[in-house]
Amino acid sequence: MAIKLAVIYYSTYGTNHQMAQIAAEAARAAGADVRLLKVAETAPAEVVAGQEAWKAQSEKTADIPAASAQDMEWADAYLISAPTRFGVMASQMRAFIDTLGGIWAKGGLANKAISAMTSAQNAHGGQETTLLSFYVTAMHWGGIVVAPGYTDPVIFKTGGNPYGYTHTQGAEFDENAKSAIGHQVRRLIEVAGKLK
Repeated sequence: MAIKLAVIYYSTYGTNHQMAQIAAEAARAAGADVRLLKVAETAPAEVVAGQEAWKAQSEKTADIPAASAQDMEWADAYLISAPTRFGVMASQMRAFIDTLGGIWAKGGLANKAISAMTSAQNAHGGQETTLLSFYVTAMHWGGIVVAPGYTDPVIFKTGGNPYGYTHTQGAEFDENAKSAIGHQVRRLIEVAGKLK
C-alpha cells in the first residue's frame, strides 16, 4: 500500500516551491501517493502585487491547491518546506499550522512521519533554527521527526545540515541539491512505511 505524502510549502519568490516540486517528483518515483500543496498567502494582496517577483510567483502557482486540515488527516507523512524569516518559518506557514488545532486535539497528527526543508537569503540566515523550531511543533503533535541526519554522503556536498535540506536563495538546484532532497524524501517515505 502506497504511503500518502503531503508535500506542503510556502514560497514567496519560488525557492521553496522548487524544493517542494523536486521532493514531490522523487516521492512519486519512490511509489508514494503525493499531494503537492501550498499554504494560503496571508500578506495583503496589494503588498504581493507591489513586488513583481512575488506577484509572478503567486500567479505561476495559482493552480496549486491550498493545504487543509483534511489533507493533514489524509496523509501518512508530511514534508514541510518554508523560507526562514528571522530564524523561524515564514508567518504564512505558521498561520496554516495555527489552523490545525481541531485535528491535533483529536490525535489526527500523531504518529505520522514528518520532515522539513527551508531556505534563506544567505547560508547563515537561520536555516537550522527554522528547522529545529518546526520540529518542536511536530513534537507537540506527537509526530515522528525524520531528519536526514548524516545517512548519505550527499548531505556533506550540500552544506552538511543533518536537520533537513537547506537552500541559499538564488543558488542553482544542481544534482547534489536534487539528490539531497530526494534522499530526504525517500528516507521519510521509508520510515512512514515502517510506522504504517
